[in-house]
Amino acid sequence: MISVLLADDQRLVRAGLRMLIEDTTDLAVVGEAADGTAAVRLCAELAPDLVVMDLRMPGLDGVAATRQIMASSPGAKVLVLTTFDDDEHLFPALAAGAAGYFVKDTDPEVLLDAIRRTVDGDLVFSPALLRRLVDRALTAKPAVAVPELSPREREVLRLVGAGYGNQEIAERLHLGVSTVKTHLANLFEKTGTDNRVRLAVYAAELPEYLNGEIHHD
Repeated sequence: MISVLLADDQRLVRAGLRMLIEDTTDLAVVGEAADGTAAVRLCAELAPDLVVMDLRMPGLDGVAATRQIMASSPGAKVLVLTTFDDDEHLFPALAAGAAGYFVKDTDPEVLLDAIRRTVDGDLVFSPALLRRLVDRALTAKPAVAVPELSPREREVLRLVGAGYGNQEIAERLHLGVSTVKTHLANLFEKTGTDNRVRLAVYAAELPEYLNGEIHHD
């Protein structure tokens, strides 16, 4: 069971998220916070697997709360859920340690999947935000050398670049999720990257190399 702490200053939003989460069999809400200070305190007390964090809250905002949670409760993951999709909010949240960023009009099933993926160790973003991160990274760094990848690793890398999660990659390639994770570990090592966003940047820098057809074993 994945334990979730909700941090949002709007009671109606918290109630809606609670109903959504508690309608699942593998997620449970263990607490609610109406501001960042309460979120930090409850995270230390309840040790949730994940905090769904709003950014605009009275007192301590979501970015500052995320930073404090990362310092005091490093085992917790923070998934930002906000109305803001601009760089002025996105990049400070990521710098503070957030592992994902979604806007509040996200499809409910996509949000539930994002919660599971974040706890599983993925960095998760809506496709538009992932594209923005990749584009920004591409303008800030030179092209990379083409790594030596197997055909299957190229397929996985291409799908990571398209914003697919582990479960979606597994389904598209008819693989087990554990096998996908093994390919990702190999890709991190071969490309010299340490997270999913940087791996997506690699995919964006190698479009011709990755643009062959996907073959199923």
